[in-house]
Amino acid sequence: MALGAAPATAQITQDDYIPADPAQARIGQLLFYDKVLSGNRNISCGTCHHHDHAGTDGLSLGIGEGGVGVGPERTPGTGADRIVKRIPRNAPSLWNLGHKDVRVLFHDGRLTRGDQYDNGFNSPAEEWLPPGLDNLTAAQALFPLTAQFEMAGNPRENEIAGAIHDRPDTAWPIIAKRVRTIPAYGDMFVQAFDHIEEPADVTIADIGNALGAFINSEWRSYDSPYDAWLQGVPLPDAAERGRKLFFEQARCAACHAGPLFTDQQFHALGLPAFGPGRTRTWDPMPRDVGRMGKSNDIADAYRFRTPSLRNVALTAPYGHNGAYPTLDAMIRHHLDPAGARAAWTIEMANLPDVPWLAAADVAIRSDRLEMDRQAAQIDIRPMQLSDAEVADLVAFLEALTGETALTRPLGRPDTVPSGLPVD
Repeated sequence: MALGAAPATAQITQDDYIPADPAQARIGQLLFYDKVLSGNRNISCGTCHHHDHAGTDGLSLGIGEGGVGVGPERTPGTGADRIVKRIPRNAPSLWNLGHKDVRVLFHDGRLTRGDQYDNGFNSPAEEWLPPGLDNLTAAQALFPLTAQFEMAGNPRENEIAGAIHDRPDTAWPIIAKRVRTIPAYGDMFVQAFDHIEEPADVTIADIGNALGAFINSEWRSYDSPYDAWLQGVPLPDAAERGRKLFFEQARCAACHAGPLFTDQQFHALGLPAFGPGRTRTWDPMPRDVGRMGKSNDIADAYRFRTPSLRNVALTAPYGHNGAYPTLDAMIRHHLDPAGARAAWTIEMANLPDVPWLAAADVAIRSDRLEMDRQAAQIDIRPMQLSDAEVADLVAFLEALTGETALTRPLGRPDTVPSGLPVD
């Protein structure tokens, strides 16, 4: 292919998405913002994936159960209810999860389709994942509900938090009962799902499917200037120069490939380490080994899933831990991983002040051997680009923003059936 030639990228259409029933999506919209799904009824899916922040929270590492507020202004709570840990990874965006080509979810890829457990999915819940889930998004929606620091809460605080310390599947029926015993939800499920004859029939799989229908239909985006370019409409000059760099000289498309701008594979970028890490039982320090945490293969150490770049300009900060605040900074890390890693400081991360966690935020950085291991595992090759070329790449990435990205079909509801406050 000649320098700057058009990539072999087909135009995305509605037919490329998993169908979503509107009535089920409406239930999912309400559940998405309803704190009744959380152990202590104080956080919703929408708290960390809010419409005001393009389906994310604008933080490097989120503040989950126990926090107060939304987005970058979210605070860690006070007294006995205050958070005891930051969320270990950056809240991933929800854009185009319903695209039929999506085959792996979570930063470490721990959720995929598969028949290993006879329920259609290979997931952390293994054989305990309930049957009847329609798609990956529906399955993914169930896991934050049983994550202690995300939505479930701490042991002895509520029946859900207590149940998950046995097995995750012991908590899901409790959540389902909470939902179906709210009359408005019970009636909506009966109307929207053919197999549900009465509210008592509602299961956690139905709740996951409603959430999946909402996410899959709500966060579709394929009307960017780049999509118009695919149909013959020229890009602005800077974005056009950036497009040529992206697909050729800068080699961005080697990993950010296809209509969603991701190869859905795993790569080690050597991002600066900080925060609590996603530790395994036997980890001696607060590290995050990425894909290796799922595969247990040392070759996968510190590798993370390539994110989609659609609407990426709306979803800062960047990286699996939100290490970089701007697209410019993230690009420069790709150009010189070792140098950028050495120059990085914790002030570059968007971390709301949590004094009692300040030491933990940087603890991993004092472990010289672990830092050496991470620095040695980098899959990208350094290259040189001028400041002007970096600016052109940023312009192209901004041209991947959908024209209607901030105008969603359903949006945030004003109220939810539980009567709990909506963030």
